[in-house]
Amino acid sequence: MTKAFITGCAGPALTPQERAFFADQDPWGLILFARNCEDRAQIKALVEDFRAVVGRDDAPVLIDQEGGRVQRLSPPHWPAYPSAADLVASANGDEQALKRLAYVHGRLIAADLLELGITIDCLPVLDIRLPETHAVIGGRSFGGDPDRVSRVALRQTDGLMDGGVLPIMKHIPGHGRAGVDSHHELPRVDTSLDQLRQTDFRPFRLLASQIPMAMTAHIVYTALDPEHPATTSSKIVQDVIRGEIAFDGLLMTDDLSMNALSGSFGERTRLAFAAGCDIALHCNGDMDEMTAVAAATPTLTGKAARRAEAALAARRAPDGVDIIALRDHLDSVVSSTA
Repeated sequence: MTKAFITGCAGPALTPQERAFFADQDPWGLILFARNCEDRAQIKALVEDFRAVVGRDDAPVLIDQEGGRVQRLSPPHWPAYPSAADLVASANGDEQALKRLAYVHGRLIAADLLELGITIDCLPVLDIRLPETHAVIGGRSFGGDPDRVSRVALRQTDGLMDGGVLPIMKHIPGHGRAGVDSHHELPRVDTSLDQLRQTDFRPFRLLASQIPMAMTAHIVYTALDPEHPATTSSKIVQDVIRGEIAFDGLLMTDDLSMNALSGSFGERTRLAFAAGCDIALHCNGDMDEMTAVAAATPTLTGKAARRAEAALAARRAPDGVDIIALRDHLDSVVSSTA
């Protein structure tokens, strides 16, 4: 029976230990990082091997391919894609031009991923950018206007979907006010609930019915739950993400190995599921940690299984767009403003 977690792996090919672990635990999906990506043939083989081991041809394979500093596929084998902030700068204040660039950006990334068998991209970033926003988000955001962020991100999402790749909106309910990097420490946000509703939550609420998956933020919002970050807070998951934001899609954690979280990996995993997350994400490929996460992860059943099935069903065949023409358009616009 498939378990409700996504795992990483250590290198460019599965080890015998990883194969045995995946065959026994049957994780819902695999996430790839730069350490797993050398060239096209190697990645295709890795993806096919994972799916063969778990015995599911449609087993999700994910990656973080945003552009800018967050892209696991990079030159010389893949283009250096612009960041969200680069796209904003290239549009020079023209929102229609920005939406077009965001669409092309998403569609081109989808073409790269689908060729490799990668079916889910951890994109779009719906976090707003404010003066206090830490660089860990920074240029990954489309800006500080929640409504514009949602409009532009939706077009980027359309590009991914038209290319046969599923999106994940992140980091729900909003990472933009974090003043520290959650990879290294736990951010605390003291903004009032009313202000959060008007700003940080708004892009997620506007796109809640448009995007089938979301990734949590490892952030404490003191106005909501002064003790627990969103990932492990039942109040935030149930009252805000499922309630106010009205997201009823597949909710996955951000990486459980990030230092924003404390406790053992079993404790982190159990708390995330108790809070209401559907899927646990563990990325770094450390076998001891993976084993602890798997041991604390339930079988994918009930409402979580239905959400996972609905998310995968939302994926569609790619359109027949001229990829070369789109690439030329993106390159010409971005290079002209560089």
